[in-house]
Amino acid sequence: MSLRYILSTLVNIFVGIAAVILGLRVFFRLFSANTGNAFVSWIYDTSDTLMAPFRGIFPPATLEGGIVLDVSAIFAIIMYLVFGAVLLGLISLIPEPAPVERPTVRRRKK
Repeated sequence: MSLRYILSTLVNIFVGIAAVILGLRVFFRLFSANTGNAFVSWIYDTSDTLMAPFRGIFPPATLEGGIVLDVSAIFAIIMYLVFGAVLLGLISLIPEPAPVERPTVRRRKK
């Protein structure tokens, strides 16, 4: 496996996991999920780390009926996807190693 493949895979995995966790955060806040539930609590705790660089950029929007739309989390998802795309573009610039030529073995005819 090449270095480009490994780095690309790691970036895709990280961005994919971050997007899913942040997407669940948006979904849970939108539908006022029970924060006493262990899974919901874990998603909020984990996504707090991912939200750190984006916290406070946009206030949460409160819609009719008390529904909360976490605009900062949506922005964070978009930014992680953009950063991932930029990283993948930079990774694609890493040159592939030159193929190693193997000596050819010729068989003698009998």
